[in-house]
Amino acid sequence: MTQAQTETREVRDTRQASETNCCVVGGGPAGVVLSLLLARKGVPVSLLEAHEDFDRDFRGDTLHPSVLELMDELGLAERLHELRHSKIHTGTIFTEEGQATIADFRRLRTRFPYIMMLPQKDFLAFVVEEAKRYPSFGLKMGARVEGLIEEGGVVRGVRYESRDGEHELRAALTVGADGRGSRVRHLGGFEQLKTSPPMDVLWFRIPRAETDPEGGVAFFGGGRGLVMLDRGEQWQVAYVILKGSYRQVRADGLVALRDKLAVAVPQFAGRFEQLRDWKQISMLSVESSRVKRWYKPGLLLIGDAAHVMSPVGGVGINYAIQDAVVAANVLAGPLRGGTLNVEHLKEVQRQRVWPTRLIQTLQTQIQKRLIAAALDPSRPFRIPPALRLLLRVPVLRNLPARIVGFGFKRVHVKP
Repeated sequence: MTQAQTETREVRDTRQASETNCCVVGGGPAGVVLSLLLARKGVPVSLLEAHEDFDRDFRGDTLHPSVLELMDELGLAERLHELRHSKIHTGTIFTEEGQATIADFRRLRTRFPYIMMLPQKDFLAFVVEEAKRYPSFGLKMGARVEGLIEEGGVVRGVRYESRDGEHELRAALTVGADGRGSRVRHLGGFEQLKTSPPMDVLWFRIPRAETDPEGGVAFFGGGRGLVMLDRGEQWQVAYVILKGSYRQVRADGLVALRDKLAVAVPQFAGRFEQLRDWKQISMLSVESSRVKRWYKPGLLLIGDAAHVMSPVGGVGINYAIQDAVVAANVLAGPLRGGTLNVEHLKEVQRQRVWPTRLIQTLQTQIQKRLIAAALDPSRPFRIPPALRLLLRVPVLRNLPARIVGFGFKRVHVKP
């Protein structure tokens, strides 16, 4: 044996090894829901999360009717609603021509005719606590995946580091649910198809008064666009800027930014004055992408790891959770029975790829035809005639709320 082989053997032997049926990488919405569903079905599952806790400020804090119905099917909706939250019943757009209600969720046939605004960290903690009730569930926080274990062209688990050293976790299936910058996607060599949305987004919060409008409101015109989400005592604000212009916005300074915000929404000018430090503002580089194939033998991608969503409509978290439900429906039996093969992974993509492609196509059209037009200061912004007509036809006016609320294909938890 050569010296290099000896050293490699010694490194491998120092790792702590363990086994499970399914290793889920990423403690976001897709990862925690998939882990809960598998654990409920008696499948040994280990969830690895790179951070030490969930106590972070997430942008995706919207739970749409589709997710609330899924939580209801699991018997968890009532307890979820006991957490502090707010509700959005309508989406209204304000322009120089006036205002129009784009989506009214109260018209949907559902027990939950609203979007629930709940801090994502609270949702994740809630689902994890529920999963801990099942002996087949395991959680490792602070676990940073460093590599995949591959044997004969099949992924057999992961290598990860944590505070207590290096580890190997072997599994019949590894699921990458680790977000838009997925480490698993990179390690697996998956090819992404990307588009270039014409915008980036600045996120921040300002106080909300009881006399303010309710729900979700958007202000477009004069080369500016803001979307504001009602969070009870606060507004969560998304200020839309041209793609790649963030450096110039920073160079112009906070005073210039506050002035632009005040011009866009004069009634909130005093509120914008409370933005005194760039630390209060985070920048989201908007992208939209998907991988051609979500799987390879022993490995599956779901959620943002498989398809990065634009923030238009706030549907990313909900599509990720729907991915998790379909994956659990398809894979639980084969994982439990030891019969898992690549055709099962292919079936997960088959059920989810078209709803994903349709919503990404719709988001692209909204970005090009609506948002890009709103960011053009050379012409007045008007709601497209086709959209106005859609909202006037009784049989069609519920379509925007239905697409945002449920997507293009509703999914259910398989008994």
